[in-house]
Amino acid sequence: MKRILIIEDDPVIAEVQKDYLHAHGFDISIAERGDLGLEMALQGGYDLILLDLMLPSMDGFEVCRRIREASNVPILIVSAKKEEIDKIRGFGLGADDYILKPFGLGELVARVKAHLSRYDRLVGQGEWRKDELQLSGIRIDKQARRVFVNEQEVSFTAKEFDLLLFLVTNPNRVFRKEDLFERIWGMDAIGSDHATVTVHISKLREKIERDPSKPQYVETIWGVGYRFNI
Repeated sequence: MKRILIIEDDPVIAEVQKDYLHAHGFDISIAERGDLGLEMALQGGYDLILLDLMLPSMDGFEVCRRIREASNVPILIVSAKKEEIDKIRGFGLGADDYILKPFGLGELVARVKAHLSRYDRLVGQGEWRKDELQLSGIRIDKQARRVFVNEQEVSFTAKEFDLLLFLVTNPNRVFRKEDLFERIWGMDAIGSDHATVTVHISKLREKIERDPSKPQYVETIWGVGYRFNI
């Protein structure tokens, strides 16, 4: 049974999430403070974390940052903060998804299942070929999920790696933000979810491009989407 940690200070919201997810076969734990949630998350054993942002003792941004330093477990931010800057900050700290309150419980379960399935498949339970991809200055070890730029290893979050690998294995094709979101996050794009793709593209450029402001690999096709050049 998959284990999910809910870090949420509103007991009503936390219990509703717990009951609904439990009914769909998940084992649920709840932390009502940021510091307690971080402690529980770092103890390990959880397959996914649902994280509120406005928490007592330690806010969700700091909790996200510190979890991501130690683990690649999927982190889904669940928050009433609607400003795009908050979403960008969350993704920049390594969150895998951002769900706005109020939300449909069916949508919550769908997103949880999609992230769990994709994470399981991409960390070794799938059927990745045991080989590497070589580009000019970039080497990708698909099995180990490691990336080397000019023979220096660069750290990637799970979704950053997924996005890079997808683009590299589909070179010279233009993909819309909606297409990338559906392929990498496993769900149809919903409105402002486009910001998810934008932030992750920016992170890729920071890590693989010699000059991120003049990208050689990840090209923006204005009004359409992105293309990976080889």
